[in-house]
Amino acid sequence: MASTSSLHVSQLFNIKDYVAVIAGGGTGIGLMAAQVMAANGARVYITGRRSEVLENSVKEHQPAQGGKIISAGPCDVTKKEDLEKLYEEISRKEKYINLLVCASGISGDKAQPDTDVASDLKAKLWNNESFETWNSVYSTDVTAVYFTTVAFLPLLQAGSDSHGHLSASVIVISSMSGIMRHAQGHFSYNAAKGGTVQLTKLMSAEFQKARIRVNSIAPGYFPSEMTMKESDERNKVDMPDDHVQDKGHVPADRSGTDEEMAMAVIFLAKNAYVNGEILTVDGGVLNVVGGR
Repeated sequence: MASTSSLHVSQLFNIKDYVAVIAGGGTGIGLMAAQVMAANGARVYITGRRSEVLENSVKEHQPAQGGKIISAGPCDVTKKEDLEKLYEEISRKEKYINLLVCASGISGDKAQPDTDVASDLKAKLWNNESFETWNSVYSTDVTAVYFTTVAFLPLLQAGSDSHGHLSASVIVISSMSGIMRHAQGHFSYNAAKGGTVQLTKLMSAEFQKARIRVNSIAPGYFPSEMTMKESDERNKVDMPDDHVQDKGHVPADRSGTDEEMAMAVIFLAKNAYVNGEILTVDGGVLNVVGGR
């Protein structure tokens, strides 16, 4: 039985001395995850393909006290040899990890299916998409999530052994796009994110045998380098309200904030009774766009 004082938020979400690894942690949602974990006392290793981006995020977003953001890699998560090197690098420094966040992703080509004339529809899709792009999107957004998770299973299991049954976890960053039926002009991305959603469910069921949880956050419109095609000198980007409002299907009338993503990350990182869930943080989009 819990005492009332033990239910204070500082106790419920205490992650002091946790160890986290975040793939795609230099920008966007991965960086948001790194910030909230480090701000609350965790040692956070961020990795990605671009060393300069990682080093800049370490410099710009180090917490004033408590935890620490550390650059690891660089690592291309679509290459097993890079993932193995990353695992070995982290293993030399840490005996376990409590959290792995798979936040790497690419969006692929856009081709709007905005006509009901079949010959025109074929031309739009056929001429603006390719097998190569589809394969690249799937490799980064789905296959890489699988192999990144598999690479870190031993360190994750050690995290559950040290902090309690099913306490160590994986958070997969999927997307509301993987749940909805609206193609949004990028079939390859939405199909891949649908695969990521299903992969989360498969891994959660299979890896709980190894005492590891797997959940997913399915974001709506959040400011990121991928969505806005740029970042500022702090590896951050703004998404103006009118950019979201113009879409016409976002009840919140704005993008999500760093703080709102941080709440979702720390909830899934800490609540050991949640496994195999897809936590949609979308400002109500899926109440408007079909998919659920």
